[in-house]
Amino acid sequence: MSAHQTSSPAAEAGDPPPVPGATRPARPRRPSPLRHGLLVPLALPVAVGLWIASLPRVKVDAMGDLGLLQVLPVTYFAALGLLAVGFLAVLREPRVRQPWAAGYVLALIAVIHATPSLLYPALRYAWAWKHVAVVDAMLRHDGAVPHAGTLDIYNQWPGFFQLNAAVLRVTGLHSVLGFASWYPLLANLLLVGPLLLLYRSVTTDRRLVWGGVWLYFSVSWVGQDYFSPQAFAYLLYVTVIALVLRRLADRRRAEAAGTPAARRPGAFVLVVVLIAAIVCSHQLTPLMLITTLLLLAIPRRNRRVVLPVLGAAVGLTFLWDSTVARPYVSTHLSDLIGALATPDRNATSGLAGLGSAAPGQVFASWVDRSLTASVFLLALVAVVRHRWVRRTGLPLMLLAPLVMLPSNNYGGEMIFRVYLFVLPAAAFLVATLLVPPWPHRRWRAYASGLVAAVLLGGLLFGYYAKENMNRFTAEEAAATRFVTALAPPGSRIVSVTSSLPGGELGYDTHERLVLAQDPLDQRRLLLTDPLAVLQSTMDDPRITGPTYVILTRAQEAESQLTGVFPVGTVGSVRAALDTSTLFQRLYDGPDAAVYRYIGPGARPSPPGSVQP
Repeated sequence: MSAHQTSSPAAEAGDPPPVPGATRPARPRRPSPLRHGLLVPLALPVAVGLWIASLPRVKVDAMGDLGLLQVLPVTYFAALGLLAVGFLAVLREPRVRQPWAAGYVLALIAVIHATPSLLYPALRYAWAWKHVAVVDAMLRHDGAVPHAGTLDIYNQWPGFFQLNAAVLRVTGLHSVLGFASWYPLLANLLLVGPLLLLYRSVTTDRRLVWGGVWLYFSVSWVGQDYFSPQAFAYLLYVTVIALVLRRLADRRRAEAAGTPAARRPGAFVLVVVLIAAIVCSHQLTPLMLITTLLLLAIPRRNRRVVLPVLGAAVGLTFLWDSTVARPYVSTHLSDLIGALATPDRNATSGLAGLGSAAPGQVFASWVDRSLTASVFLLALVAVVRHRWVRRTGLPLMLLAPLVMLPSNNYGGEMIFRVYLFVLPAAAFLVATLLVPPWPHRRWRAYASGLVAAVLLGGLLFGYYAKENMNRFTAEEAAATRFVTALAPPGSRIVSVTSSLPGGELGYDTHERLVLAQDPLDQRRLLLTDPLAVLQSTMDDPRITGPTYVILTRAQEAESQLTGVFPVGTVGSVRAALDTSTLFQRLYDGPDAAVYRYIGPGARPSPPGSVQP
């Protein structure tokens, strides 16, 4: 019997499980700081202190191809290393002290996810700003937003946005910007509870439980934790699956004891409420949930618990998609059918060519891919190696998201979304390989710690390497607020790339145009004759108001990092606008500039009349 199986009475009592195959007591070892836990209470506060001390020394303006990785001081990495060593010491103790394990996990989350929020003066990531704009618009309209254009999809899945609008009404706050910056930290902290519930449904071995949680946050590099409906729905997804597995574990224990399983209608009602929140908030997550539940229902012993939950998920999803979300579903049904016919393209659409990207980004991309492949392969090895693992629902959870991979490219992100949904099961499976049972050989513990450290290092490349385009200065945010407040109804706001903090603010009254999303011939023309491209945007009869162009530092950083445009493109466009009589500069600064198209022969407004 494996030392990680849940049937061990000693394990259920919290005692260290027996050594498989041992015929005599383990030979006593010499006392060491790790054995007596002296390192455990010391490493945590020292690591947190090093992290806090490192933040004032970070010069975010010096970022390059590798984002924050290039500007974080040695003390930051020392803090992470000390946290890893201290957590390893927790797992090496005869009895895992859960408060200390929790402290190290929470500190790891804070060091990784609170750092950008503490360093940046404005909300990080352009998509988070877009979702702030949606909440603002729904709050103003007290519901669905008219004339939403391409953002009408949020009217059909409004759960997350309406929830945040309700929070603003109750608290009296004017905007979600105050807490949206902290959403990555909050989302990851809230995930700890569902992950613990999930892993404790599989084993009573505290080392495996906490090792799985630590590994989850050590390899979750995708960065889908920003202020978004998908982050909200993902948290609910993990919670629903954890509740289902917990119920399955309770039934197995009751059957083993020969007693009837207790009925818990309240728990089922809670699950249905969580599924309803998922269904009305995000279009992809319900499909992931249905797929996972379908596979969990394959074993006959699971069906009495899983089938009612699966029925609720299918019924609620069908009801929502056939009523509230019907306009979007009916419009894009042909696209879905076409995607099903090209599974190979869907599976690889997220791996865009990187030939013109910055060298650091090419390297970071290969690190991300290697980390993803390593986690999945290690999880497969665990399934093959451990028979007891195959009797749990984890292999099915590992397989379920892969079914979605060939179904749709999801804007080129499906492969990364699949990895995210695989991760709760994969992290625990990897822990069964890296977390040795007690007692254990010292070399195995050190080897496992080394592998875990390498995985954590890979996460930093995936999570921090694009920060030069994801972070925004106070001036960039001010310039965007200026132009969105100035633009009258029927106007258009143009930017070179999509890295803009709040370009969608007031999207129900003006249109947003991103030149990087133009056809290839238009993008090529922008490099040689930017004025011709910008003038061509004035010929759209739908635009009844003026056109504004906003250029920012982050747009240039996006061009440099991703290769969507050659380095210097934003500067070239800015120089062309400065020398043109067709555009008037309204806002000028080192990080941002705003121009208004005034047309040939028009007299520009006095400079002071439009300055912020």
